[in-house]
Amino acid sequence: DAERSKKRQNIITRTLWTFIMIGGFVGLLLMGHAYLIILVMLCQALVYREVTALFSLKDHAPDTLDVDTRGQKDPWSKTLNWYFFAVTNYFLYGESIIYYFKHVVFTDGQLLPFAMNHRIISFTLYTIGFMGFVMSLKRGYLKQQFGLFCWVHMSLLLIVVSSHFIVNNILEGLIWFWVPASLVICNDVFAYIWGITLGRTPLIKLSPKKTVEGFVGAFWSTLIFSVLWGSYFMQFKYMICPVHDLGVSIWSDVQCVPNPVFVRREWEIWGPLQVFLSQILGHPIAVIPYVPYQLHLLVFAIFASLVAPFGGFFASGFKRAFNIKDFGHSIPGHGGMTDRMDCQFLMGVFTYVYYSSFIREHHVTVGSILQMIVSGLSVEEQLELMRDLKKYMQGQGISLD
Repeated sequence: DAERSKKRQNIITRTLWTFIMIGGFVGLLLMGHAYLIILVMLCQALVYREVTALFSLKDHAPDTLDVDTRGQKDPWSKTLNWYFFAVTNYFLYGESIIYYFKHVVFTDGQLLPFAMNHRIISFTLYTIGFMGFVMSLKRGYLKQQFGLFCWVHMSLLLIVVSSHFIVNNILEGLIWFWVPASLVICNDVFAYIWGITLGRTPLIKLSPKKTVEGFVGAFWSTLIFSVLWGSYFMQFKYMICPVHDLGVSIWSDVQCVPNPVFVRREWEIWGPLQVFLSQILGHPIAVIPYVPYQLHLLVFAIFASLVAPFGGFFASGFKRAFNIKDFGHSIPGHGGMTDRMDCQFLMGVFTYVYYSSFIREHHVTVGSILQMIVSGLSVEEQLELMRDLKKYMQGQGISLD
């Protein structure tokens, strides 16, 4: 009875916190881009803390027996650990700010030095941390210290860099963050539903509860869900417009020229097929309306169903290697933040790479021209450009007064 009561309580807690997370997620979506970015940065910090905490020098014996460890602290301080985390965030998010807000950065005299010297500042900060690590090396702990150094840098690559791409998705338009993240959650839910309903065949040894039936059922369910879910949200400018002002929210009047993938098109049906379909439907039909984004949704759904779950399998193998059930206890009933974000990181990176490769429009912007002028022209050349531009505008009959 005690065991059954404990299991019931765990289900209630898990369900309650699931709705709390969904409600908070939707609330932040309505509040705007800035709040979602803060959420992603908070999640990455929690994941980084959970993962780096698995490797502590306190749990390792010295390399040699002639080292007195009494009263000694961990030679790799948490300060240095988090220093590399802060520097990596400074570099990556600084790059994003400069790229997405050129029109602000390159017109503000106070921000201009930051934009022009961002990379050298980032490299200098990293070098300081590297020197600090070398100076902290102690005899008897060298193997463990270098192991932790590699551990931290791999964590930065897998966690912070992935989070950086997710933030870029938000800045490109909320739909590139919201829909892919929803597909991962959808696939996870349907895998559980189909698994407990029809599951008989084990899928992978790393996750004994995963079944082939659940995996296949979730695949088809996610495909259908992706088209319905994405087609609904693509109707709103708030969701599809790239960010130009971090102060916008769902109540703001957001306007932009939609990306061509959101523009409705028509597919002309093959002649004999037109006749066949017209006879069946009882009225002539020559074209099928569609939106290119719906085809991209199928790609996202396939990745969320067939590839993203391997992020979860990877995390399962990770936990088995360290003989732990969960990465932490930051979310009651769900374990640690890493247990919830394992598939999202992989999905976020794929979304950004796919969007950059096949969807993003590459065209000249005011910000990109400003960057070229500020970084490539001398003050005299900038003044000459202003005079020529003024002369051109006046020639077009445009008053500059």
